[in-house]
Formats: sequence, structure tokens, C-alpha cells
Amino acid sequence: MGINPNMAEIASLLGETSRATMLASMMDGRFHTASELAYMAAIKPQTASFHLAKLVDGKLVKVEKQGRHRYFQLADEEIAHLLESFLAISPPPEVRSLKQSSQMKLLQGARTCYDHLAGKLGVQLTESLLDAGYLKLEEKQFLITSEGAQFLTDFGLDLDDLKRKRRSFSPACLDWSERRYHLAGALGQGILAHLLSLGWVTRVPSIRAIKVTEKGRTGFKEVFQLDI
Repeated sequence: MGINPNMAEIASLLGETSRATMLASMMDGRFHTASELAYMAAIKPQTASFHLAKLVDGKLVKVEKQGRHRYFQLADEEIAHLLESFLAISPPPEVRSLKQSSQMKLLQGARTCYDHLAGKLGVQLTESLLDAGYLKLEEKQFLITSEGAQFLTDFGLDLDDLKRKRRSFSPACLDWSERRYHLAGALGQGILAHLLSLGWVTRVPSIRAIKVTEKGRTGFKEVFQLDI
């Protein structure tokens, strides 16, 4: 039996270092210009545009035009899950500088995976909800218990609104650094957005790391019994 041609195409797209770097940069769930992605991948803008065209053709990336500008983003959350799974089985990158070491520690501690929380904090938060009986895991999907629905509503989430979104509600996403599942989907996005609005966490500029504030340390302890 021959290899699935679509799988071979995806493997080819991911197998080029510059494209892989740009895809990893887009795992923050935001739109980026070709120039921004070129800078992140340390390549020329023309080279970045060439690679981005291939990623768009391969349905891994989508492009949105605003006037004369073009903005690029991962095609959807499923692509983010795919990339996170690849990262989970990939060898860790070689750290060649103190800056790289610091950034890697930040990313492993807390980061965005598309639009939800990942890293040690994402896994800890997910497991605290499981341990409290607010979530249960069944076949790579997290299910909210009745107690969990009440807890999350009291925390400030509009679960009905999140369920109306045209996407998976609460899938399990394999975390590449923790090698365990974190909460993804509309519920994962809703929790991260709420944490940002509360001021418990902030985004780290230029990389997709997330930083916990002093207010957040207190909140995570009081609400989720997490020592951050």
C-alpha cells in the first residue's frame, strides 16, 4: 500500500525549517504579515512570501487581505492540534544562547496554542478541573459535569455562548512540552480570554508565551488551588 499523497504533501511542507518556524510562530492564533514571519524565521521577505504561498496552497495557512496588506494565520484549530502533536514527538530544539534558553523556559511554562492555554500552566489548569470533578476525559474530549458547568459559570464564562461557536467545544490537545493533555476548543479559548480580561495573565511580546501576573497568582490559588 502506498503512502497517502496528502500525508506526503503535509510532511513535505513541514519538513522545511523556515516553513516550520513560521507555522510555529502562527500558533499564537494571531494574524501576521509576511515581514513579521520573515523576521521570526530569519529569512528575507521574498523568501517568506514564497513559503507562505505554499502553506496557503497546502491549506495549512489562510490569508486575509486588508487594503494593500495581507495577513496570515493558521487555517484553523485542527492545524494547531496537528502541529502541537508533531512537536510532542519531535526532539527538543538545540539551545544556542541564553536568550533562546530563556524563551524556551517561558514557552514551556505557559504559552498559547492557537487561542487556548498550553504549557505547564495549561496542563495544571486542566488537571485541576479534572481533579475537582468539573471535567472528565472521554475519548480525547473533555466533558463538563453539572458541577463544572456551575463552577465555570460562577467564574464568569458564558457556556451557552461558547457552545454556539462553530468549532469543537472542548477537545483534548496533546501538549508538546508536558506530554499530557490540555483543554482546547471553544471552552479553552473562552477560559484564556477570560484570564486575559481579568488581568491574571498577559501576553509576552514577540513570542507566544504567557506570563502570570501577581493578581493571577493570587487568583489561581484562590479559585483553582494552584500554586504558580
